Amino acid sequence: MIDVNLELRDALAAMLSPTRVLTRPIERIAFASDASFYRLIPQAVVQPDSVDEIAALFSFSHKRGIPLTFRAAGTSLSGQSITDGILVDISKHWSQICVEEGGAHLRVQPGVIGAYANAILRPYQRRIGPDPASIDACMLGGIIANNSSGMCCGVQENAYHTLHSLTFVLPNGLILDTSAPDAERTLKGESPEIWQGLLDLRACLLAGEKLRERVHLRYQTKNTNGYSLNAFLDYDNPLDMIAHLMIGSEGTLGYIAEVVLNTLPDYPFKYTGMLYFPTVQDAANAILPLRDSGARALEIMDRAALRSVEHLPGAPSLLAQLPESAAALLVEYQDNRADRFEDFLRASKSTCAKLMLLSEPLFTQDVDEQAALWKLRKGMFPSIGATRQQGTSVIIEDVTFPLPRLADAIDDLHDLFQKHGYTEAIIFGHAKDGNLHFVIAQSFNTPAEIERYDQFTIDIVELVTGKYDGALKAEHGTGRNMAPFVESEWGATALSMMRDLKSLLDPSGLLNPGVIINQNPRAHVTDLKTLPVVESEVDRCIECGFCEPNCPSRRLTLTPRQRIVVRREIARQRLASSDLASPADSATLTSLITDFKYAGMDTCAVDGLCASSCPVTINTGDLVKHLRADGISAHGQQTALTLSKHFKTVEQAVRLGTRLGHLAEKVVGTAGILTVTRLVERFTGRNLPKWNPAVLHPTRHIPMTHKEGAEYIYFPSCISRTIGTPSDDAKAPSLIETFLILADRAGVKVWIPPDAAGHCCGMPFGSKGYTTANQDMLHRTLVSFWDWSEGGRLPVVMDTSSCAYTLRSCADDLSPSDREIWQRLTILDSLEFAYDILLPRLEVHPLPVEVVLHPNCAARKLNLTGKFVAISKASAASTTVPYSLDCCGFAGDRGLLFPELTASATSLESAEVNAHNYDGYYSSNLTCEMGMAAATGKPYRSILYLLEQATR
Repeated sequence: MIDVNLELRDALAAMLSPTRVLTRPIERIAFASDASFYRLIPQAVVQPDSVDEIAALFSFSHKRGIPLTFRAAGTSLSGQSITDGILVDISKHWSQICVEEGGAHLRVQPGVIGAYANAILRPYQRRIGPDPASIDACMLGGIIANNSSGMCCGVQENAYHTLHSLTFVLPNGLILDTSAPDAERTLKGESPEIWQGLLDLRACLLAGEKLRERVHLRYQTKNTNGYSLNAFLDYDNPLDMIAHLMIGSEGTLGYIAEVVLNTLPDYPFKYTGMLYFPTVQDAANAILPLRDSGARALEIMDRAALRSVEHLPGAPSLLAQLPESAAALLVEYQDNRADRFEDFLRASKSTCAKLMLLSEPLFTQDVDEQAALWKLRKGMFPSIGATRQQGTSVIIEDVTFPLPRLADAIDDLHDLFQKHGYTEAIIFGHAKDGNLHFVIAQSFNTPAEIERYDQFTIDIVELVTGKYDGALKAEHGTGRNMAPFVESEWGATALSMMRDLKSLLDPSGLLNPGVIINQNPRAHVTDLKTLPVVESEVDRCIECGFCEPNCPSRRLTLTPRQRIVVRREIARQRLASSDLASPADSATLTSLITDFKYAGMDTCAVDGLCASSCPVTINTGDLVKHLRADGISAHGQQTALTLSKHFKTVEQAVRLGTRLGHLAEKVVGTAGILTVTRLVERFTGRNLPKWNPAVLHPTRHIPMTHKEGAEYIYFPSCISRTIGTPSDDAKAPSLIETFLILADRAGVKVWIPPDAAGHCCGMPFGSKGYTTANQDMLHRTLVSFWDWSEGGRLPVVMDTSSCAYTLRSCADDLSPSDREIWQRLTILDSLEFAYDILLPRLEVHPLPVEVVLHPNCAARKLNLTGKFVAISKASAASTTVPYSLDCCGFAGDRGLLFPELTASATSLESAEVNAHNYDGYYSSNLTCEMGMAAATGKPYRSILYLLEQATR
């Protein structure tokens, strides 16, 4: 039962703002899961925007006795970012970032994604030290709080060792910037008990020779289990101690509001190779020689891990032929100097000549080939996720072993997998640091499965800490699953120090309780996440959160992960309703279903970008389209089919409606049209499109072309046929006219079929769930393409990227006969046509202008961003792609039906674009151009307009 505490909600709203206090069931459920296999439902989710509000929340927590837990991206793998108290979401309002000292320092708030920080630093040829595999999704708050590392980071480049200063808030309300001149005096004066307590803890550590030596040795290798006791050895000033104790504290000691990091040189030059060995022992024996030769990355993979990716496209055929005992190392040399490649070549050749290899080592400097090798390595985690049984979680753990004993440790791990029945388990990891990851599939739906995991964990702890004296957590943080075993690794004295540290800074014990310090010996098997079977499109989801940075609705309603989390809760509630012994909460179920329509379905752009970063390539847009289809009656489906068959009339209606809209705008203004629209909505109960000044003007006419001698079929999209004239200039040439001008100027003959009207890619129907109408439209369009192109002889060019992408990815919606036609057609996007065909034949005179681009979702999914940028660079003196490039959320007509989606989706990109006065604004998709124009107030147009101007 998910009760809403109205008194708690009102009290929090009085402190913050009602819009930043989330207590509805759908909101609390959405934040109940992180990337771990634990689940807790918060009483409320709050989104503070200042350190003063953070301090007020600490005070509120103490007065009410309600725990607080901070959460950034929620990609934590060990349950650090969930709570049954108050969850403090800092992903929304903590994203300020500033490069300082010419790139030597980066000042950043905790809501900034790691990859974005590196993108900001790239022009300075700098980067942050930590390089976790989740860097495209995780935020600096988690990177700092977990002391994350990664493939090349090792021990010396993590947040602890690259920290310059930080600003934090303690549970007692103290706000401290460690770089402030009076920081020491402030800490000592306002919190003398903390100042003295830190000195006492340091003295205690220094007094124990064995413990002191143990702490020193533990941090020579990767270790994030427990608190960073090395701070008491590395520093003698309490200010420095507390700053470094906050690193890796997993949000249990205070709130890190801002951090200044010392940046490191970026390494643009890389030399990468995959080495195959007869045995794991042979691979392990190669680690030290390769490390000493200068390799920065050394990724080890056992045979099971290699087997899991041997089916991937582009995987070397050798993988399937490897013996069962084989292993591999992915090796990469990196430097910021091109001339170092000769050194790399000599070092790698000399070292590899002495290794026991199964095949000739193949190193490459080619970026695409390097990406293919890393794709194999990064594809190992999702391989288990994609093939696991429904209802099971994917668990990835990380441990550290002494490097000389790494091969033996891998053998022992394999024995434990067999003992406990994890036959699908794989092992890979950062061999240079003795850091291994293993992946297993685990269900928590029955007591027997929970017991299996419990016994396996106990055996792992004994193996790592007992036999090898290794680290139970190398880089994922202690979390809930290793909190009961901190003493096993550190001993009673060290654990006592950690408890004293927790009590010193958080005496009430209300800050993220149960994480790092936990007296429950079964905490690792408590509050486990069950995964009920829901829709087939998303049952493979492991709730990692990698999809979230790409989602246009993430700052408005739900993310793809949260949509799936809510669907699973609906399934749990429905299961409970059939269990007489456990009556369901019908009010909660009704609330979830009702609220999901807007939050989960109406505001989903179904752009599919979530799949591009999902480890198991889940397209949550497919789920939403499926759910939309389920909600449409037979009559509704028939109506859509009728519209599909009479689509020429629909085009005429759109053209007329747009013309009338522009006339009305001149008479009553945009506000007047919106007022009338909302009155009609209220009267009819239907959601209607909202007018905005960025709506394009009708296409005046389509010029006549001739098929004789045509080299390409030009199929203008339905939107360019109807409203393809720029919104800022009704007298400007239409997109179709501009396309034809460029083709004629390049001497390329194109033909527009005279019967193109009435044909469409089907997206307006398919995205809304009108399955039959979508299939009907696709059939008629592809048959016409076949006829127009003379059986596929002539390529078909489209002027709208989303339409090109739709027709190039529609195989699953086609009948066998239509699929046969489709496979023999060549369908090109205008970006490909302009770059590959037109540009080489045109005389281009770059214009002295600065332009900004919006590579839309479809262009990015078609991998055309590079060609888009190249066209712009050939045509303009300066080209910019925003760092905060996002999906515009316009999604065909979503931006008209739900303009708040586009406003939210474009908020960061719009702010970045409007911070500079550009001479031109370009994309390759008419609806996206409308969306970006509405968001920024700037006249976005197709990149073809820029190319046309530069070739006059």
